[in-house]
Amino acid sequence: MEGSPQTAETGQAIDLVPPAGHESCGRRCWRDARAPSAPSDPGDEVGFRILYVCTGNLCRSPLAERLTRSVLGPCPALQVISAGTHAEPGRQMAERARHVLSRLGGDPGGFVSRPLTSKLVAAADLVLTATAAHRAESVAMHLPASARAFTIAEFGTLAQAVPAAAVICHEDPVRRAHALVVEVRALRGLVRVDQPDIPDPHGGSRRVHRAAGRKIAKSLAVPLRLLTRSPAS
Repeated sequence: MEGSPQTAETGQAIDLVPPAGHESCGRRCWRDARAPSAPSDPGDEVGFRILYVCTGNLCRSPLAERLTRSVLGPCPALQVISAGTHAEPGRQMAERARHVLSRLGGDPGGFVSRPLTSKLVAAADLVLTATAAHRAESVAMHLPASARAFTIAEFGTLAQAVPAAAVICHEDPVRRAHALVVEVRALRGLVRVDQPDIPDPHGGSRRVHRAAGRKIAKSLAVPLRLLTRSPAS
């Protein structure tokens, strides 16, 4: 389904012009909180988009999206969205997924589902999918995305082997995000990923939903720490 993708908060069309730069961030941006007086580097890149993908955009990908947003804060230079390969537009997160997300510290408020489109894949700087099948479907929509598409669990496993200094040396959040993707991509085939998929909990028990939520949170812990860690820490 092509056409204008919609924002998770309002159901209105997402503007696919480049995201705002860090200079537009509000007071709650993680970088401002760390160094409020630090000027932007003139060489800072404009923006970075993370796209999470699952099937219905009701459980796994919105949970990953909102967890990521809760850590990165409202920095508009880092845009985080999600979509589903077989999603119906405008649906809320599944109730049990909402509960798990809240327990993990994320906010499900205002979320609505959206279908995955080739335009969304092409615009993403990083595509993180629930399963290898979702990754294959995403890449089939835009073949160049193969270099920047991973499963969520795969990306988390590979990120554990990334030298932190190679990422956190960048003060600008966008440069840091690009550096992380480059480092993770270089480790493909060198680091074993035993369980790259996150099973679909939709329609399952609370325990099944909690297990999916824990695996997503665990997979994202290291990448998000690398994106937000202070160079001095």
